[in-house]
Amino acid sequence: MKLYSKPGACSTADHIALQWTGQPYDVELLTKETLKAPAFLAINPAGSVPAVVDGDFVLTQNAAIMGYIADTHPQAGLAGDGSARQRAEATRWLSFVNSDLHPAFSPLFGPGNYIGDESQYDAIRAAAHKRLRGLFERANTQLEGRQWLAGFRSFADPYFYITLRWAAGAKVDLTGLDNIAAFKQRMDADPGVQAALKAEGLL
Repeated sequence: MKLYSKPGACSTADHIALQWTGQPYDVELLTKETLKAPAFLAINPAGSVPAVVDGDFVLTQNAAIMGYIADTHPQAGLAGDGSARQRAEATRWLSFVNSDLHPAFSPLFGPGNYIGDESQYDAIRAAAHKRLRGLFERANTQLEGRQWLAGFRSFADPYFYITLRWAAGAKVDLTGLDNIAAFKQRMDADPGVQAALKAEGLL
């Protein structure tokens, strides 16, 4: 299995998940330029990461890739213990990060995609900060008394961790969210996380 990733992008979460499987894999790191080069566009015409190639199977979209990693490496328990209930719980929180939290950063990264009037960019960013704070508060509540979002280590956790790194860079206010702070500290110290970050030049 080969992962195409861009350092610090959401694909780094898949890199961590692959580390957690304990099984061999390959990774190719892309830049802004190589994302749009013909070689990668032949794999993903959208020119975005992550993408996985496993033999003759090509897969894009982060949530799908996380599910594929979990299903092809069931011993890692990334979707739970094999029960429908645990898989649903892990998928609930993966979906929260993928569908709610990740898109909420978009106005910070590209306000021009939402409004043409540059004088309104600060207002767009302020609204995004407010929404992100609310979403992180929800996650903080979920982490009360838990080490992991689903109650067990799952494919939701690496993706959530990457959004915390984005939040730090974007100066999203996470003050007082002690459960999230403890989660990030645990993830920072995790050997699989450290290995993925080191491989992507993020340590």
